[in-house]
Amino acid sequence: MSDAASPRRAGRRAGESRTREAILDAARRRFGEHGYERATIRAIAADAGVNPALVHHFYRTKERLFAAAMRLPLVPGEILTASLGAAREQFGDDFPAHIGEVLIGSVLRAWDVADVRTSFLGQLRTAATSEQGVAMLREFVAGTILAALARAARLGDDPAGRYRANLVASQVIGLGFTRYVLGLEPIASASTEDLVAAIGPTIQRYLTGDLGRP
Repeated sequence: MSDAASPRRAGRRAGESRTREAILDAARRRFGEHGYERATIRAIAADAGVNPALVHHFYRTKERLFAAAMRLPLVPGEILTASLGAAREQFGDDFPAHIGEVLIGSVLRAWDVADVRTSFLGQLRTAATSEQGVAMLREFVAGTILAALARAARLGDDPAGRYRANLVASQVIGLGFTRYVLGLEPIASASTEDLVAAIGPTIQRYLTGDLGRP
């Protein structure tokens, strides 16, 4: 059988793989040196020697590019948006009263997946040992996860809304550190259902309740 008649091998072409790797290498450098906000798709494409349209073709959004470059097994903002969207359909007009439990339940179920948990802990450890890591993680959390939460809870892009969103972040990150890094009992072995019941109302108050100040 001639080469022309031979079936093509399935899978990604070598040239495409090299292009993707060049983009990811450039993205890691840009995100690490300039942070999430200042690392633009255009600048990453220029570093990789490709057209920005090609970066959008492969990764669609900057959040997806960041997730791929940092080897995150999921795209956090998209997962949160999907979970909150499903809850909105489930609860209807009562949805605002259930955001806290939905959020913490989604986070805990994601952390139950070993790859997700390992990636999350790796990001925490990197942030704890590097100023650049802290800045990059802070910008990514603020620009994607908290932004999706703010939209769902209709917090508004003002100091009061950001204050509420950051209180939620402190609770979620603190829970992850306590449960998976310190391994404090009985938090470390508590069931997802018990933690949702205990923490969900606190998250809900941060989002929609009285914070005890004007």
